[in-house]
Amino acid sequence: MISTYTALLRTPSAWRFLAPGLVARLPYAMLGLGIVLLVKDATGSYGMAGAVSAAMAVALAAVGPQTGRLADRYGQAAVLVPGALVHGAAVAALIVCAKSGAPTWTLFVTAIAAGASVPQIGSMVRARWVAKLQGQPLLPTAFAFESVTDEFTFVVGPVVATFLATGIDPGVGLAVEAVLTVVGSLAFAAQRSTAPARRAAAGDERHASALRVAGVRLLVAAFVCIGMVFGTVQVAITAFAEEAGQAGLAGALYAVFAGGSLIAGAVYGAVAWRRAAHTRLAAAFGMLALGTAPLFAVPNIGVMIPVALLVGLGLAPTLITGYTLVETLVPAAAKTEAFTWLTGAVGLGLALGSTLAGVATDEFGAGPAFVLTFAAAASGLAIVSLGRRLLTPTRGAAAGAVVDVTPVDAAPLALGR
Repeated sequence: MISTYTALLRTPSAWRFLAPGLVARLPYAMLGLGIVLLVKDATGSYGMAGAVSAAMAVALAAVGPQTGRLADRYGQAAVLVPGALVHGAAVAALIVCAKSGAPTWTLFVTAIAAGASVPQIGSMVRARWVAKLQGQPLLPTAFAFESVTDEFTFVVGPVVATFLATGIDPGVGLAVEAVLTVVGSLAFAAQRSTAPARRAAAGDERHASALRVAGVRLLVAAFVCIGMVFGTVQVAITAFAEEAGQAGLAGALYAVFAGGSLIAGAVYGAVAWRRAAHTRLAAAFGMLALGTAPLFAVPNIGVMIPVALLVGLGLAPTLITGYTLVETLVPAAAKTEAFTWLTGAVGLGLALGSTLAGVATDEFGAGPAFVLTFAAAASGLAIVSLGRRLLTPTRGAAAGAVVDVTPVDAAPLALGR
């Protein structure tokens, strides 16, 4: 496993975009939870906190794919620089509005602006990997590495956000998020030599979307369910820790979920899988549903830790396989857009999940909110199971795509499933 990732990280110029990309992606996991903590402190309502966080996530989901299309056409730097600056200003405005007791609508307006301007660093990093490793057996490992990186940010980000919010002030967590996003994004944009070439589409292709591919639409629906898992857990775990009299542990508990996913992703990415990717996606969703089933009945923090770890083990394989599949389904000119549709779908699901979980938590407590977590995972399982045929690329359907046929000797671990 180590040799596989070592070979990947030796890719020429990879660290030029990986290092600033990590700085810019770390605050992504701080934004939603930071908003929940800030608005809960300002209004006293989990429902309002979840709704404002949802507004941010909906804006991210709606605008993200459009920025991906613009990046494919005009280059990543042209989109990143203005977007990062707008994001920093929007988060600052949100903090001021919350701390000054401004009208509720101002919280929604500033949160929407913050979500719409979130730099799509993860999708852009994946597009850079595709440009460097197109057709090579290390590309699936690169997707796994990116999912592990995402999970690392979800291990560190919530802990940092919670520590800053509860230990110093709720506004400090979001302030740090804004600074890291702006600095990291500008540094990433400066690495122009590693960016994929701009692809000027002609004729009807100029207005075509990656959503025209049925398999991509199916994956978007499935990723909405993954986002709902994140969103419901984000709110419910905060309420669970508070009900247990340990509000300061919310970020640490959320990090356990991400930690399990990080471990699973690292192992999963080093395996040369013989089973088809669409079959593995259904199995990963099945494991996720199994892990989330007992959450509503967890009696205390001690029991929550192993259960949260089990849930996390199903997250990264689901995300990795989804990104691998979408890369096989779309042409090269729409790669960044396709990745941002999946990222946006997670954001939309997070919005729905945090809103519903916020209402459920205000009315009934953390337990019923965790029921929504299981419902989301089970829905994702149903979607990918019923639509598996749409996830099998037809020959020539996606010019320039890499079909998931990693040779057995591409990684030290080779499993039959």
